[in-house]
Amino acid sequence: MAVAAKNIPAPDLVPVRRVLLSVFDKTGLIDFARALAGAGVELVSTGGTAKAIAEAGMAVRDVSELTGFPEIMDGRVKTLHPSVHGALLGVRDDPEHAAAMQKYGIEPIDLVICNLYPFEEVRRSGADYASIVENIDIGGPAMIRASAKNHAYVAVVTDPGDYASVLNALEMNFGSLSLDFRKKLAAKAFARTATYDAAISGWFAEALEIEHPTWRAFGGRLESVMRYGENPHQNAGFYVNGDKRPGVATARQLQGKQLSYNNINDTDAAFELVAEFDPARSAAVAIIKHANPCGVAEGASLKDAYAKALACDRLGLRRHRRGQPHPRCRGRRGNREDLHRSDHRARGDRRGSGNRRCKEEPAPSGHRRPARPTHARHDGQNRRRWPARPVTRQCGRRRS
Repeated sequence: MAVAAKNIPAPDLVPVRRVLLSVFDKTGLIDFARALAGAGVELVSTGGTAKAIAEAGMAVRDVSELTGFPEIMDGRVKTLHPSVHGALLGVRDDPEHAAAMQKYGIEPIDLVICNLYPFEEVRRSGADYASIVENIDIGGPAMIRASAKNHAYVAVVTDPGDYASVLNALEMNFGSLSLDFRKKLAAKAFARTATYDAAISGWFAEALEIEHPTWRAFGGRLESVMRYGENPHQNAGFYVNGDKRPGVATARQLQGKQLSYNNINDTDAAFELVAEFDPARSAAVAIIKHANPCGVAEGASLKDAYAKALACDRLGLRRHRRGQPHPRCRGRRGNREDLHRSDHRARGDRRGSGNRRCKEEPAPSGHRRPARPTHARHDGQNRRRWPARPVTRQCGRRRS
């Protein structure tokens, strides 16, 4: 629905007749604009974007022609105007909206191409406070959010990587964009502005040394799709916030299969752990399994440090190298029968292998046995619950 309260449905296909381009990252801009112009789309643009398009020999209208107002305040105010936002937010099939657009001479905009000031990059560069604040984009997020909200009629593109798919969709639909495609672009646009705002709020908390802000946001960009999540049946993606600090997020995989969540988690834990040692003093090695250090040591060389770290838990690490579960990891990935036996040993149980069961001796008369918790046992067919037994017992064959 374009407007649910008025029962106005959203059209499936919207023809693209006018596009507004306002970008900081001009990657692929000229080729994209040329393709749109070649398809008969009118180009409207702002500031440096309009200049770049005009220098490439294409006809382009400056946004000030739509607003009747020049850019002011060092470009801080240029698109924050009813002629722009009315063109983005107007519901074309609503008679009241259409009448207002006609009355005030608002021309509809069907496609918005916009990316933001490089706040994250400027922050990482170590710029001063005033420079970072100056790179907080205002008009860009406002246009993106307005277009994304009105995706019933407007398509918004925030990533130069999507230019090719937009052109392909226009070609497939004879100059129009489908509702499903506009929805996907809108979802990506809101995610981009949310990540952008998260970076800004996080920087303010850091700059002002606010340890526990009332509202806290986290955002990142997809770096890679992982092989699986913490468990094989789960999906996972690896997102980075752009910080250039050394670690697994900025490392480059040289070979091997696609990484999983546990690979990333263990690698990060190992790196953070060895980073606590002074490299000028000695080499250090950390051996990690499921984010838990199995062995950590320093040595005169990496080989020496590795040998010492391996000696911390030879049995467990040797089992890992053979692909067998470590006793501490059995609860997550181990064999159930092994888990059953180790669980009995931990309880002082002498039940032994799974093909035997235990029969307790009768308790002395007048003796009240305290209540004991039960634990699960898996016999390969059914899951039964056996009461925990006291240590004193006799063993016999399990009944069929």
